[in-house]
Amino acid sequence: MLSIIEQIKQGQLWDFHGGIHPEENKTISNQAAIQQAGIPSQLVLPLKQHIGGKGDILVSVGDVVLKGQPLTQGNIAMCVPVHAPTSGRITAIEPRTVAHPSGLTDLCIVIESDGEDRWIEDRTPIDDFTSVDPIDLIERIRQSGISGMGGAGFPTSRKIQSGIGKAEMLIINAAECEPYITADDRLMREHAEEIIDGIKILQHILTPKVCIIAIEDNKPEAVKALNQAVTDHDNIIIRVIPTKYPSGGSRQLTKIITGQEVPANGRSTDIGVIVQNVGTVFAIKRAIYDAEPLIERIVTLTGNSMSTPGNLWVRLGTCIDYLMELVGYKADKKHPRIIMGGSLMGFTLPHQQVPITKITNCIITPDKKELPLYNHEMACIRCSSCADACPTSLLPQQLYWYSKSEDYDKCNEYNLADCIECGACAYVCPSEIPLVQYYRQAKSEIYSRKQDALAAERAKLRFEEKNARLERDKLERENKFKQAAENRRKEMKTESKGGDDAIAAAIARVKAQKAAQESGVAAPKPAVAAAIARAKAKQAEAAKSEASVPDNSEMAKLREERKQQARERKAKLAEETTATDSDKSDKKDAVAAAIARAKARKAAQAEEKTETPVTSEENNQNTEESAAPKKAAVAAAIARAKARKAAQAEEKTEAPVTSEENNQNTEESADPKKAAVAAAIARAKARKAAQAEEKTETPVTSEENNQSTEESVDPKKAAVAAAIARAKARKAAQAEEKTETPVASEENNQNTEESADPKKAAVAAAIARAKARKAAQENNKKEE
Repeated sequence: MLSIIEQIKQGQLWDFHGGIHPEENKTISNQAAIQQAGIPSQLVLPLKQHIGGKGDILVSVGDVVLKGQPLTQGNIAMCVPVHAPTSGRITAIEPRTVAHPSGLTDLCIVIESDGEDRWIEDRTPIDDFTSVDPIDLIERIRQSGISGMGGAGFPTSRKIQSGIGKAEMLIINAAECEPYITADDRLMREHAEEIIDGIKILQHILTPKVCIIAIEDNKPEAVKALNQAVTDHDNIIIRVIPTKYPSGGSRQLTKIITGQEVPANGRSTDIGVIVQNVGTVFAIKRAIYDAEPLIERIVTLTGNSMSTPGNLWVRLGTCIDYLMELVGYKADKKHPRIIMGGSLMGFTLPHQQVPITKITNCIITPDKKELPLYNHEMACIRCSSCADACPTSLLPQQLYWYSKSEDYDKCNEYNLADCIECGACAYVCPSEIPLVQYYRQAKSEIYSRKQDALAAERAKLRFEEKNARLERDKLERENKFKQAAENRRKEMKTESKGGDDAIAAAIARVKAQKAAQESGVAAPKPAVAAAIARAKAKQAEAAKSEASVPDNSEMAKLREERKQQARERKAKLAEETTATDSDKSDKKDAVAAAIARAKARKAAQAEEKTETPVTSEENNQNTEESAAPKKAAVAAAIARAKARKAAQAEEKTEAPVTSEENNQNTEESADPKKAAVAAAIARAKARKAAQAEEKTETPVTSEENNQSTEESVDPKKAAVAAAIARAKARKAAQAEEKTETPVASEENNQNTEESADPKKAAVAAAIARAKARKAAQENNKKEE
């Protein structure tokens, strides 16, 4: 079985599915030679004239540029620069209407030509390309701004680079199948030798096994010119193919020449084939041999509305209105139409200020007879004519319904991306449905959604990377803090041996203070205690190092430090308490005296409520007792209560003798001095007895407070006790009076005597207070 290459060399051809045979209308423009369009006064250069990204602008408004000077630059394979088509000055960099079916605007560089058409000086043609590395040749092609000139606009350098080592066959597309267009036809007729030179450059770079120039049989003059040019080149084959639209498509031409189909979502290089347009090959020759970037191209100007149709060399950036003046365009008064591209794949321009770009190959100005003005769209009748004509074996009617209903998932399922927008389906549609317009809109929407999805994916990726970065930073900080803590612990262990001096010193101070309090010896000075503590700590550390038993429990040490700090605070409070004890001892006497006075007053008030009107003796006695200290007053009250109780007991056993007592009172009143002396002696004895009781009892402040509370709660009992004490005092006085001269009305006279001599009462009160103070001090010493 012969190989594909052998079959090709033997003249074998294949066919593709579908296709149509529309009216060609090529003779309108291919009868005259290519002419120069000249240099317009203004050139508008879009920054993006190819598939890929825009380049970076190298000029600014007001700059003077020369012919062939790069205006943009790009460092990626899918970005090719734009060059100045002539010399002049940059007047604007602004959005202008560009060649697009939707009439969109894009950023453009506006050049005002100076008419001199001066070239840049640093042009370096390559005479012997065979001595140059293929990679350098590819870079020269890229820097020359060459992209696919057949209509796709794919960067030529990128396509060539993708075919290195893969391409076994190089196919030069010279079919030019679309009606009206004759630019490639005239190029092959007039520049066949230069086209062959360009093919040689590609052969040097790609090293294919065979090179085929595919040309339709409706171009006999071009076929003749090419055959003459390849006479001396055996490895270049001229293959004439049947005229059929769209045989000029890359996939369809590959199928015709090789019999192989390019896989869906793939490229021709996947099957070892690379396809280049004939106009692109001519531009490569100029870039290598002549060092001319892509600044002009051949454009077919045709249509019945032109006076002189033909093909012109047009500088890139030339606006349509300038060309229309050259060819004598006669616009229809009601419906003027200018179509950029062919009659099947072209689109109507919104106005004449649209510039020529690298992919513009034809301008058509048809009249009403050539192309109908309006198509009246009708419902699809499912005739399947579109499916029969589709060169990519798609189902146009299904794609039409899904595009119209905006079911883009179904569009993808039915391979809308494989549609080449050739227009064959719309051409054969009996319902005159503009199918290609629906497909273009659907493709645009799908592309927009994909871009949004990519943007969302990039945003998600950035968000995830940010979170990962924050997490890494957090872990790094935590590790850093852990390392710092570990270093601090190591430093604490490797520091001087007195690392626990502070704790040991605090413990020593507390122990010293406690020992001093117990022994009554003054505590050593803080500096001395600290020095002793440090010495002990050093000794303890030395003992630890000798035993080689390090304490690795950091948390235990921290807890011990906190406990020790608490003990230090407690010891400090104890020191302050010890220092203030001496001050508080002086205050206790005054407090005790005040309490005694208050209790005495309360008892006196209770007596007044329960007894008959008290004589002047009791009032004077209460006054004297209120001046005495607390303990003396209490003792006196107790003594009086006991005396009264004894007196009442004697009164019960003796017969009531009223007259005797009256007589006795009369006798007592006769000798008032003796009665006063006896009363004073009784009071002194009562006070002495009270002091003796206080010495034998333990002084408890809380007990006295409780006693005073009980007395305040039950005043009647206090009054009874006071009455008993007074009765006992009277009884003792009566016993003394039996041995002495009876004195009448002892108490009245005594009150009179005491009121007459107040100095003695004051002296007695002072003596009582002094004794009470002395007793309190003795009690404090016992407590200590």
